[in-house]
Amino acid sequence: MSLRIGVIADDFTGATDIAGFLVSAGLRTVQLNRPGSARDLPEDMAVDAVVISLKTRSIQRDSAVEESLRALRILQDLDAERILFKYCSTFDSTAEGNIGPVADALLEALEESATAMVPGLPVNDRTVYRGHLFVEGVPLHESGMRHHPVTPMTDSNLMRLTEAQGRGTARNVPCGVVNRGSRAVHEAFQEAASDGVRYLVPDTLDDNHLDVLGEAFQDLRLVTGGSGIGWGIARALTRREAAGARRAAADRWRFTSGRGVVLSGSASEMTNRQVDHYRSVAPARALEVPRVLDDAEAYRRELREWVLRTPPEDLAPLVYATVEPEQLKSLQRRHGADELSRAIEGFFADLASELREHGVTRFIVAGGETSGAVTQALDVSGFEVGPQIAPGVPWTRSVDGELDIALKSGNFGDVEFFRAAQVEVTTHA
Repeated sequence: MSLRIGVIADDFTGATDIAGFLVSAGLRTVQLNRPGSARDLPEDMAVDAVVISLKTRSIQRDSAVEESLRALRILQDLDAERILFKYCSTFDSTAEGNIGPVADALLEALEESATAMVPGLPVNDRTVYRGHLFVEGVPLHESGMRHHPVTPMTDSNLMRLTEAQGRGTARNVPCGVVNRGSRAVHEAFQEAASDGVRYLVPDTLDDNHLDVLGEAFQDLRLVTGGSGIGWGIARALTRREAAGARRAAADRWRFTSGRGVVLSGSASEMTNRQVDHYRSVAPARALEVPRVLDDAEAYRRELREWVLRTPPEDLAPLVYATVEPEQLKSLQRRHGADELSRAIEGFFADLASELREHGVTRFIVAGGETSGAVTQALDVSGFEVGPQIAPGVPWTRSVDGELDIALKSGNFGDVEFFRAAQVEVTTHA
């Protein structure tokens, strides 16, 4: 097997995010959910790209590096022509990492001296100007990300963020250079590398910039960033119309039969809005934190029976731990942030596993950490990636063909996302 692109993603929703964009650009893509699961790929499956899902965004730095290097070795064994280290378009990380340390480790393993840092995803209003990251038109540190419970972002300067985490200097490529085209960007990269710059941060204001950057960086051994640069590189490689490829993927896709459930563990502003909207049109239950901590088994049984009482032809019931920032802070003070996060993730994971045993075959999950916990609990080794529900959120099917799963990063999708995902089911069933 020879891959056009091999992707190392630092969380599960990020992995499905970039996998969906690769499919939309015309690459046949499979997502693997644990290192070593490449052996689970069907021998007759033709694949252009493999995305390996890790859960390394906020774990201990050395563990994140070790797991990322293990994923790199798997992709090298699959003869990946180029590697993309995928992190969130809002550069989710702490002052210590893990973006910088993982990028450094991958550079060293590939014997390269420099890479590009391209988190921008204009279609979801993540843009970079003069090296500063903006979310919906406001600087990152003024956006909802400043309240993130695990990786609060209090700086918008990508060069400063990268240099604080990594072992090198960063340089911006201003939009004036990007506007001159891929050759100008390539020359800027070569000049920076010659000057000893380790990380190049190009401005990214629109999809045309992603095409320019994809063309400029397509031959680099390592590129880092969000799903946008993956899309740009894939388009440079395929030269195919994204819309046509997306229609073809949708036309081929057929959903499994069975009932569904929506599980939301994200505390993002958009997911709060999505939960509020969905509660007005579908059955919904908020997690009771004291029972999660003190009465988990009986509480899971109660929620499981409630989910299974919903007629399968109705909109899927929602179980959510999504709360407003101030309420979240209060819960964290009362129970401890780490203990609370582990308890809720574990509860969702065990609930999902029990629901599968009782015939639930379709899972819509919001939140990166929750998605990782649920996917691992369902013992899904890999996905075939299908049509996008919203930019960065595709439907996926487990490689054994038994489960349909949509994993949504917290801020992706519009307010009707949960309902829109199920319209896709009825359209392509």
